[in-house]
Amino acid sequence: MSGMLPMIGLGLLLVLGIAMMVLGMRSSSQPDAINDRLSQFTERTMTLEEMELAQPFSQRVIVPMMRGVLLKLGESGPQQSMERMRNNIAMAGNPAGLTPTMFVGVRISLALVLALAFGGIGFLTSATDPLNPGNAPISALIGAGLGLVLGYLLPSMWLGQQIGKRKKAITKALPDALDLLCICVEAGLSFDQATQRLVEKWDDPLTREFRRTLSDTRLGRPRRDAMKDMITRCGVDDVQTFLGAVIQAEQLGVSIGRILKIQSDQMRLRRRQRAEEEAHKAPIKMLFPMVFLIFPSLFVVILGPSIPRLMASGFA
Repeated sequence: MSGMLPMIGLGLLLVLGIAMMVLGMRSSSQPDAINDRLSQFTERTMTLEEMELAQPFSQRVIVPMMRGVLLKLGESGPQQSMERMRNNIAMAGNPAGLTPTMFVGVRISLALVLALAFGGIGFLTSATDPLNPGNAPISALIGAGLGLVLGYLLPSMWLGQQIGKRKKAITKALPDALDLLCICVEAGLSFDQATQRLVEKWDDPLTREFRRTLSDTRLGRPRRDAMKDMITRCGVDDVQTFLGAVIQAEQLGVSIGRILKIQSDQMRLRRRQRAEEEAHKAPIKMLFPMVFLIFPSLFVVILGPSIPRLMASGFA
């Protein structure tokens, strides 16, 4: 019995120590929770000046300065094709928030920068040439002209690539979007509710256009005009066919579910036809790398060992 007392005492001390540790952890975490809850009510809201100062230096100073410079340069450029440029920028998805004036400014600034760079390179390379040191001004003029042309054309080429990528993404996403719209309408939803479900489910260039069309109609714009603007912004024939059928169905009172079913079947058929067309183009596209890359290496491997023997026999 006397031997059990020390064991019981040690057990009680151990339990007491564990209880004190648990109470200490709870007491240390409780003020944090209280402080977090109080901070939600005691912290003051930031003013507009403080919010602006909280942004990085590039967003506060450099980006607005560059936008101002591009706008000034764009205003001094040609203004004849602004509407066509606005449509192209819209079809590209308004990359980086560009406006037609800013895009003209980008073209002018890039042309000037490349003209100076190419002209300087041409002048330095000709001036350091010991054979023809007097051709430096001519080389500088040629380089400056090349830089002007290249700098003026590169933004248009980049914008064309952006338009092509966006059109491909819209064309690829349209059949699946029509399937989802058809399922939602057949389940009892209206066309606007089905479009809202589509917008909530996916995030791609096509659903962004549907989101903008929904916001336009909710702001009071007629759906017909909003859809026509979407056709212009997308620039895709399949989208034009689908939205034209929807507009015509609303005007004639035809069931929108039936129209969606027909359009969905047609879009899936067109997707299959495009895939078959690309498959038929594959052998022709493979011909050039085979002729210029694969066949020469095969000739080197097959005929290479015989070349020394032929040369030796010829010299002999």
